[in-house]
Amino acid sequence: MPTLPEPSSASAQADLVVRRPEGLYCPPGDFYIDPWRPVHRAIITHAHADHARGGHGAYLCAAPGEGVLRARLGDIALQTLAYGQTLQVQGVTVSLHPAGHVLGSAQVRLAWRGQVWVVSGDYKTEPDRTCAPFEPVRCHCFITESTFGLPIYRWRPSAEVFAEINAWWQGNAAAGRPSLLLGYSFGKAQRLLAGVDPAIGPIVVHSAVEPLNAAYRAEGVPLPSTLRFSEVRDKTLWRQALVLAPPSAARGPLARTLAGASDAMASGWMQLRGARRRAGLDRGFVLSDHADWPGLVGAIAATGAERVIVTHGQEAVLVRWLQEQGLEAGSMDTDYGDEAANDGPSDQQVP
Repeated sequence: MPTLPEPSSASAQADLVVRRPEGLYCPPGDFYIDPWRPVHRAIITHAHADHARGGHGAYLCAAPGEGVLRARLGDIALQTLAYGQTLQVQGVTVSLHPAGHVLGSAQVRLAWRGQVWVVSGDYKTEPDRTCAPFEPVRCHCFITESTFGLPIYRWRPSAEVFAEINAWWQGNAAAGRPSLLLGYSFGKAQRLLAGVDPAIGPIVVHSAVEPLNAAYRAEGVPLPSTLRFSEVRDKTLWRQALVLAPPSAARGPLARTLAGASDAMASGWMQLRGARRRAGLDRGFVLSDHADWPGLVGAIAATGAERVIVTHGQEAVLVRWLQEQGLEAGSMDTDYGDEAANDGPSDQQVP
């Protein structure tokens, strides 16, 4: 791995990223990363609603994420960077590197006067077919998410989970019963589409999902053919169909149309005992687009960072564990959500 430069004594005293009321701010570069209030310049790690908000003067994102960001935010002043390409912003060298979370997700690398900081955004370390795999980036300070920052969170291989999903769908189809699978419209829905077996039956999607499918296909991500919910005319089709919808649609018109369906959710939270029962679901599939505990600690170690700042999630546990490993670790409060924040207002529309 490359050797990091020694930071100058002056720069070592100045943090490259600080928290302001608007969000995470880079003082020497005068820009924000995933700000939660309107700002003049924003670098966006990915297009989930808690990280990409409207109202900023100018946006910067990784090139593969342009389509999904425009699909969610509309007409914005947007500049893109290819992964690994550098941009000078008031003396700060900025580059974006794959985070493995969703299409276009990026870690933000900042280099200034010998310091290198990396802001992770959200990430996962298990590769999937729908986005570039996570790339460890060497740095002095790593700002990491901790959505699933507890040792109990350890994901099984996704191939095993998809085998379970396909078996559930196949069983329902054989019984003439619709299969309603709930997953966030951006990222999770496309990962599900890429992993299920379309030979089992037709796949129908909520109206919030299809525009994002189009953005994925435009980036060359292969997804099976899908129908919008509103396009289904032959009601017998439901008997063999897999219907993908965001969790927000579970109690609306779609659920009423699919009366008698077997329902399930794909989420890391399904690993919690009782989560499926509390949600009133038939099945829960443990599939997350965030790193589990081994993924988090492995990713942090791979950066070589001596300082780690932990954000949104189970900060206290991860901070304590890192301190026990001899690292300088602390937390930073943010306005980012957990997986439940991954759908935006548009997902409330009719199916």
